[in-house]
Amino acid sequence: MPETISPVITGSLSLLASAAALITDAHRDQPTPCTGWTVTQVLQHAAGDQLAWAAALGVGDGPSANPFAPSGHLDGGVSSLLDPALATARTAWARIAPDDDAVATPLPQGQLAAPVAAAACGLDAAVHAWDIAAALGQPRFLPDELAAQLLTAQTIIEPLRQFGAYAAALPPQPGDGPAAELLRYLGRDPRWTAS
Repeated sequence: MPETISPVITGSLSLLASAAALITDAHRDQPTPCTGWTVTQVLQHAAGDQLAWAAALGVGDGPSANPFAPSGHLDGGVSSLLDPALATARTAWARIAPDDDAVATPLPQGQLAAPVAAAACGLDAAVHAWDIAAALGQPRFLPDELAAQLLTAQTIIEPLRQFGAYAAALPPQPGDGPAAELLRYLGRDPRWTAS
């Protein structure tokens, strides 16, 4: 990947790809920490969001379906949905200078400084990677190092809560590391299980 791509984007997109690689046909309809959404729906949402980000950055046409109303049905395999979205996202972010202070976004906030925009985009990919992994029994999937970088996107979260993009924050717990802190801030229980 070109050096111009933010490490938070690189890490987050790679994490999403790794989570998607865990999905088998047997997993597609399993519940996730995203209340009411299956593994397939979370994957569709995550892929659609990356296409929306890329389109905001001037690459591609955006998602063909509403990422906030995923169907839960895949016509092809997992990689046929996600791989093109990730490739488009990487192409789009390769065009962004790390010191750009006015990066276009699909968010209501509009333009953001490159580090904040990258963290916001990365946050979406990484948290949904965690959603998928947690649904598949791997709740420790989000690395603390990446979570610490993503915590810089907290400034964009509160305005998005009013649109239903994130649940209310859960109270922090003693001993939380960066991953648990981030997940709780996004309204997710780091110890979530499907049972």
